[in-house]
Amino acid sequence: MRFSLALPMLPPERLLPLARIAEETGWDAVTMPESVFYPEEVSAKYPYTSDGERFWDPAAPWVDPWVAIPAIAAVTSRITLGTNVIKLPLRHPLLVAKTVGSTAAMFPGRIELGVGLSWIPEEFSWLGQDMSTRGARLDDGIDLIRTVLGGGWVEHHGPQYDFDRLRMDPAPASPVPIIVGGHSDPALRRAARRGDGWVGAQVDLDGARDVVDRLRRAREEAGDEARVPLDEDYPVKLTPLVAPTPEAMAEVAEVGVTEVITVPWYFFGGDPSDLGVQEESVARFADEVITPLAGS
Repeated sequence: MRFSLALPMLPPERLLPLARIAEETGWDAVTMPESVFYPEEVSAKYPYTSDGERFWDPAAPWVDPWVAIPAIAAVTSRITLGTNVIKLPLRHPLLVAKTVGSTAAMFPGRIELGVGLSWIPEEFSWLGQDMSTRGARLDDGIDLIRTVLGGGWVEHHGPQYDFDRLRMDPAPASPVPIIVGGHSDPALRRAARRGDGWVGAQVDLDGARDVVDRLRRAREEAGDEARVPLDEDYPVKLTPLVAPTPEAMAEVAEVGVTEVITVPWYFFGGDPSDLGVQEESVARFADEVITPLAGS
């Protein structure tokens, strides 16, 4: 099992120190979530809490992932860096391809792109995008980005995006994995057919078992259209709401999760907003969970 440190809602000056500690103590990856802006009034419910309310403060800082990722990559040497997730339908995929491709060319083999939908109607309307076509544009956008990042002269004539021959340099030396997020049945079908892996949100052990089973069925139903055949490695990433122990994480692995994404400073007590608590918890989680599992 791999372990990825999520860095949500943090002051900008804390991202690099925490990422360095993660690399030094044995974490496999750092991942950045995204929030473009915070509408004072939102006309939809948050899909990942029981009451539909967001759990973060409206003034919480969300550094743009594709500003943070190159900065973190420059001060580390090993860890994988990616997004969980960027809201691809809010932006043109050619521009996303340029950003991701440039980053992956600078830091070969270390960059992933996690993509998903936005649930906030105001993000679409205020950014001039059509929310009703977000699923179709995500599907076509994934195909477009993968084509462009392959390098050389390419063209794309999809149902949502269309262009003649172009090239975008520098191109990454190796493919950038595109990890597809979402818990709904359409999201799981998308992950099966277009994703190099899947990423989810917070769930307990039963929830993890359910969504992994549904994802497996979606991959089976995709058949020859599956992006990754069933007999090949397929990353399954989520945030399990379980105890920070090797035993609990082993149970998560048994249900089919291959990478845990977590924020350890909520586990061990102390003020979770304190930098010292955050730094200590990153090292402690590595010492008490990651290292024992690595040796098992």
